[in-house]
Amino acid sequence: MRSSFGRTRPARGSGRPVAGDTAPPATDLSAAAGEPATASDGRDSGVSRGRAGRALRLGAGLSVLALTATACGVPNFGFPDGVTNHSARILNLWKGSAIAALAVGVLVWGLIFYAIIAFRKRSEALPRQVRYNLPVEVLYTVVPVVVVAGLFYYTARDEIEINKLSDDPDVTVNVVGFRWNWQFRYMDTGQSGGDVVEVTGQPGQPAVLVLPEGRTVQFVLTSPDVIHSFWVPEFLFKRDVVPGRINRFEVTLTKTGTFIGRCAELCGTDHDKMNFYVKVIPGDEYDRFIAERESGGATAAGIPALTSAGSGATTGSEQ
Repeated sequence: MRSSFGRTRPARGSGRPVAGDTAPPATDLSAAAGEPATASDGRDSGVSRGRAGRALRLGAGLSVLALTATACGVPNFGFPDGVTNHSARILNLWKGSAIAALAVGVLVWGLIFYAIIAFRKRSEALPRQVRYNLPVEVLYTVVPVVVVAGLFYYTARDEIEINKLSDDPDVTVNVVGFRWNWQFRYMDTGQSGGDVVEVTGQPGQPAVLVLPEGRTVQFVLTSPDVIHSFWVPEFLFKRDVVPGRINRFEVTLTKTGTFIGRCAELCGTDHDKMNFYVKVIPGDEYDRFIAERESGGATAAGIPALTSAGSGATTGSEQ
């Protein structure tokens, strides 16, 4: 026997009543009446969990069905359709990544709401604790690895194709990004005694880069000062312009029109003013455009002054 606060108590597990305790023991009315005890709480909990599980599976199935049914009409998620030979590949990569992110999000949201419904508080009793569930731990380790590996594979596959360069492109343009404008030099011009054609943007007058439709165009990107980034949203692509480094990429333009370009790297005070335009025209019109400027002809409407090498015009390195 032990003494606690002036009362004599039996040792743990003795099963004898404690002196001084006057409260009668709890009585199970069903047992007293000769009826077997029922585990209604457990049954109700199991039914609720079963219903929540069925609802979760039904929702997941309907989501998959909806995605499958609309596979031919997957939205662009805010991206333009693109105007280059790489647009479809880049757009599919972005759309696939967005769909994968949405699928993971739906799964996570579903698990959260399942836990909220199935394991909501029903009484003051502490629920059964589950630890060291090896299958679950393996699942939430393997699934992210598989998702990341899949995204890495498709990204690497598409990057290899997008970064391919031809040995003899139809047009080669040297893009010079400087604070805070652009210069475009047609490197194929001036080889037969004519002028080297250049376009240099001026304050308040963005440079206009004229390119032919249906021909391969290789861009050679350089900078004399800080990092800029050559970005044409309709290309669905951008590439940094880094001092002391030559970056290249190549596209074939598939649509005519005029498309805005921007600097996508915060480069200083007037970064927001580093806009330019890409004007895509048919091949024969482009040939006349270049021929006129190689021979010193007048500039076209809407095109900034084109200067030849050695004419004393301001270039990017002189800004």
